[in-house]
Amino acid sequence: MTERRTHRSYVSYMDKSRNYYAAHGYSNPYGWAHHDDVPFTALKKPLAECRIGLATTADRAPRAEGRQVRLYAEPLASAQHLHTEMSWDRTATHMEDSQTYLPLAAIERYVDEGRLGSVSPRFYGVPTEYSHRRTIEEDAPKIAAWMLEDGVDVCVLASI
Repeated sequence: MTERRTHRSYVSYMDKSRNYYAAHGYSNPYGWAHHDDVPFTALKKPLAECRIGLATTADRAPRAEGRQVRLYAEPLASAQHLHTEMSWDRTATHMEDSQTYLPLAAIERYVDEGRLGSVSPRFYGVPTEYSHRRTIEEDAPKIAAWMLEDGVDVCVLASI
C-alpha cells in the first residue's frame, strides 16, 4: 500500500534557493537562468554511440578570501578531490561521495554495458557564482567550446 504523506520527502533545491535568497534580504525571488529561444533537440544518433561529457558545479579547491572562481576542464583522473562551500543541504548529503557531484562511476558503467558510447577524456567545472549574465555570456559558451573540442554529444550536469 502506498503511504500518503502530508509533505514532500525530498530536498527541493528550488525552494531552498528561494529561501536562501529571501533570508539574505533579496526582495526578488531567485530567477533560474533559461533560454526561451533554444529548443530541445533530438539526438542525431543513439546514446550507445554518443560521447558523454560530465559537468559539475563543484570547484577544484576550497574558496579562499578574494579568490576568483574560474571554469575548468580537467582530465578525468583529477576528479577525486573537488570542493564546495556554497549553499547545499548538509543534512541530506556530504562531499565525501564524489558520485553526488560527478557521477563518473555510473557513466563508466553505462559505457561498459554498451548503453553509452564513451566518456569525454575531461570533465568540466562550472563553480557556482549566481550570475545569470556570466552564465549566459561567458560560462556556457566556454564549456560548450571545450565539449566541442572533446567531441561531446551529450552533457550531464551534476550540481551540488
